[in-house]
Amino acid sequence: VFYLLKENDNKAQFLADSIQKSFQSIKECDQCRMYTEEQTCGICTDVSRDSKIICIVETPADLIAIENTMQFKGKYFVLMGRLSPIDGIGPDELKIDLLINLLQQSNVREVILAVSPTIEGEATVSYIASLVELENIVSSRIAYGVPMGGELEYVDSNTLIQALKNRNPIGS
Repeated sequence: VFYLLKENDNKAQFLADSIQKSFQSIKECDQCRMYTEEQTCGICTDVSRDSKIICIVETPADLIAIENTMQFKGKYFVLMGRLSPIDGIGPDELKIDLLINLLQQSNVREVILAVSPTIEGEATVSYIASLVELENIVSSRIAYGVPMGGELEYVDSNTLIQALKNRNPIGS
């Protein structure tokens, strides 16, 4: 704000116009709910991606974080939040019905839940996993634990418990 106040009116107006145009042209993908200017986003229309594996994330920022690793070659579904009855966020707000339709229509064989390990995140994972199980689809959750470069003494006990439970063997 201080930068814009210091600059001339043209920069502030350009920023305001750009924000307004974004709100007018950007919408949710009709398949995965990622933000896009098209009806269906580039990830969903990419035929080189494996449509049989769906990674479920909370936000578009989570999708971008996973995409930036360049390791996941499947498709996504963006919840745009997580279950939180106290905040009035239930399955309808997360459009779980759209997710189930996507799973059925695409003959998905695996769902990866990449949801934050919070109380609401755990409830969301549990709810979605139970629905996925009814569709006879394998579900998994991304691992979480000690971050690379992290010092054990600064890691909370719940994270350490999960890291110990989900430890990996060394070697081949």
